[in-house]
Amino acid sequence: MKLTIVPIFQDEAKAFVEQHHRHHKAPVGSIFQIACALDGKIVGVVIVGRPVARHLQDGYTAEVTRLCTDGTKNACSKLYSAAWRVAKNLGYKKLVTYILESETGVSLKASGWKEIGKAGGLSWNVPSRPRVDKSPKQYKIRFEKEIN
Repeated sequence: MKLTIVPIFQDEAKAFVEQHHRHHKAPVGSIFQIACALDGKIVGVVIVGRPVARHLQDGYTAEVTRLCTDGTKNACSKLYSAAWRVAKNLGYKKLVTYILESETGVSLKASGWKEIGKAGGLSWNVPSRPRVDKSPKQYKIRFEKEIN
């Protein structure tokens, strides 16, 4: 019983996120996606896309837009590490991701990611432009891996 990295089509990765993610829907698009399997069964996926923040869209930075598992031990760390290897091989120099402030980030730390600090995350709903909040209203913590 060994965790293995396997390829996955975008629509399959999105379906896994829709079924298992605690607080987000699947992202619209991606640059690439990877799955983690245990005995042939998909137990997690990572979806990597363009950075959401415009100032990070330099052509050399990608973002883990979703990471989702069914709770299988070590699947998150394995997926974060695999995402960084693939991003580097595609020519990216930096990979970023965000977690909720209430999450520990233990998988990111175990995978060698560096905690950068707090990022936005509160409501976008304002009187001048009403919106429906689609994610938890709490700060995010930004992590990144970068070629030195």
